[in-house]
Amino acid sequence: MLKSKLSFLLLVMVSMLFFQCRKKAIDEYYNPPGDLVPPIYQTLAAKGNFKTLLAAIDKAGYKQTLSAAGYWTLFAPHDSAFQVYFTANNISGIDALDSTACRNIVTYSLVYNAFTRDRIPDFQSNSGWQENSAFKRRTANYSGIYNTVNTSGAPIKAIASNRNNNGTVFYVDADNNNKHLPYFETGFTTAKNLTATDYNYFYPGVNYTGFNVMDAQVLEKDIYAENGMIHVINKVITALPSLDQYIGSSANYSEFKKILDKFLVQYVLNQTVTQNYKNITGTAVDIFTKVYASNLAFSPNNENFLKQQDNDAQSDGYTMFVPRNAELTTFINTVLLEHYPSLEALPINVIYDFVNAHMWRTTVWPTKFNTTLSSVGEEARFDPNTNVIDKKILSNGIFYGTNKVQDANVFSSVYGKAYLDPAYSMMTSLLNIELKFQISNIHQLYTLFMISNAAFNAAGYFADPTVSNNINEQWRYIPPGGGTQLTGTSALVRLQRILNMHVVPGRDITSLTSPGVAMTYSGEFIKYNSNTVVAAGNQDAGNIPAVVNTKTAKNGTVHYLNRILEFSEKTIGKHIEALGTPVASEYNYFWEYLKNSSIYTLATGEILQVSSGSFYTFFIPNKAAIVAAVNAGFLPGTGTVPNMVPNFNPASLADKEKVNNFIYYHILNKKNIGTDGQESGTFETLYKFPNGDPSTIFVNNSTPNNIILNDMMARSGTVIVNSSNNLSNRCMIHLVNNYLRFN
Repeated sequence: MLKSKLSFLLLVMVSMLFFQCRKKAIDEYYNPPGDLVPPIYQTLAAKGNFKTLLAAIDKAGYKQTLSAAGYWTLFAPHDSAFQVYFTANNISGIDALDSTACRNIVTYSLVYNAFTRDRIPDFQSNSGWQENSAFKRRTANYSGIYNTVNTSGAPIKAIASNRNNNGTVFYVDADNNNKHLPYFETGFTTAKNLTATDYNYFYPGVNYTGFNVMDAQVLEKDIYAENGMIHVINKVITALPSLDQYIGSSANYSEFKKILDKFLVQYVLNQTVTQNYKNITGTAVDIFTKVYASNLAFSPNNENFLKQQDNDAQSDGYTMFVPRNAELTTFINTVLLEHYPSLEALPINVIYDFVNAHMWRTTVWPTKFNTTLSSVGEEARFDPNTNVIDKKILSNGIFYGTNKVQDANVFSSVYGKAYLDPAYSMMTSLLNIELKFQISNIHQLYTLFMISNAAFNAAGYFADPTVSNNINEQWRYIPPGGGTQLTGTSALVRLQRILNMHVVPGRDITSLTSPGVAMTYSGEFIKYNSNTVVAAGNQDAGNIPAVVNTKTAKNGTVHYLNRILEFSEKTIGKHIEALGTPVASEYNYFWEYLKNSSIYTLATGEILQVSSGSFYTFFIPNKAAIVAAVNAGFLPGTGTVPNMVPNFNPASLADKEKVNNFIYYHILNKKNIGTDGQESGTFETLYKFPNGDPSTIFVNNSTPNNIILNDMMARSGTVIVNSSNNLSNRCMIHLVNNYLRFN
């Protein structure tokens, strides 16, 4: 019995010894090593010169956070920095700061994740680190719910959008819209070709050391702590406002803010935040999201940048150039409201275009105004030394206050003359379908012939919203002389052809007093002289538009007409008939051959292989040239050389084929050329060799009013200008002093 008790006692003692050894091993494995650095809070305390910051951390309620496990970067101002801050802001000391003020300092100095100096210029992309591509980090600071007034002036509680409004999403519940802290490290600035000039533009008088946080210098870097990294800075930094907050806080930009608030902002009930607020406070108060219009380049209250990648705000941000009140008011009154009584009367697209012209979905650095394009593809048209009166790096972008308005293309180009005048709203709507961006490009020349709504209506064209739900198809055509009405796309086809005839690309025709021709955007030519302009359809009807006013724009000239330029509904053959029927006409011999040929239909004026929707140029030999061709054997005739005369209606098939081939070789295929000196080259004709190869003519049109033709036999002919430039249906008809040969 005694032996059993001794055995049991021995077993117990051995077991106790085993478990004690086991516990020691476990403790040694899991307990922090004795030489592990303490957390951020304790590391600061041990250094001894962060007493004020530690007091602020205590007041902010972040002692536990910075004493526990985590992964932070803290930009820590030392005690001397706080004394400078207190003196500059007339604050007696840390005791004078409440918990909110302390939280503002602490949370904005506290960055998510731990970063050494070597890593902080790198962008945390979805695909991995991108070196030297970042200049901001997300902080623990965010604005949250605030008091404001809605668009009716009623007091409400609101919260900022945390996404750019794409028409459906403008707020994500799980996102606090955290602010970002800007810094400037050599790796990033070198990679972006930035220098101290860019930094000191925002922070004059501050020494750029290669590692600055806002206007603070990093004095000591890479202090490791158990829960992160500490960088010591020489200034206290406080949370920067967003673009939205800064614009709203400055009286200098109140007129710009009025435009935003009146036309581009709405407050939408946020049910999730409302419920959360009630759960926390016990108060049932509606919370509204401040939402910017989806037509804007971005939402100025969104701290998250584009959010195409989770951390894309590290590498880029927004930029806004905002004119101060006086210059903005002048621009509104003299430009935007030249033809409108008030901003409320403007088309909303004008407001969108005006504001977007001042918004960049990227960072515009001071030395890169000329090379950084805005959301509408325009550089910043400001002198950084004379036009920028206020410059701020903010939490979600860069703000430039200016003493001028961005000279936006849509307002300063020829397009702007129609866009900003309600009397030309039909023309503007048609331009918007295809031509807006082309003719508003101030780097390309244009001449624009203006069509008023009244001129459209007089020609039978009307804007009619009842026709279609598609805004581009809301058109009606009522033929002035009677006939079938057209609506929707059928009317639009006619309108677009008309519109295109009023746009001359690549040329700024400042004067219409002397004779000239111009190819329009449609590929059709118009003629002008003595301040009148004519297209083929006007020529047919005998109604000649007159110029009643002329204005200049940055990229050309606009001429105001008293009626529209009209296209011809006739066939080309009918125009040749009109030119050639008079016996005395130099076109008569060619016409006689054409009308008797097997490729011509006299009743309709149609020419075989000449399609109604294609472009052509007819080089028609004059009478002497036709006679020369007859005597050279290239056209049928009667009599003997050199006194043969034309036989316009030969009997033999060979002679008929000779006529057809002659005619075809004098027609350029799919090419419309006038004596404008604009286009030269070798162009195909309608004649094809028996093997199917095309024939060609070289057209030298390098000098206005002097076209020289070279045929395939190295012979030449000259266009007789005074009898040429006859307008037809997508075609120009010229008289030539020689016939052309392909063999």
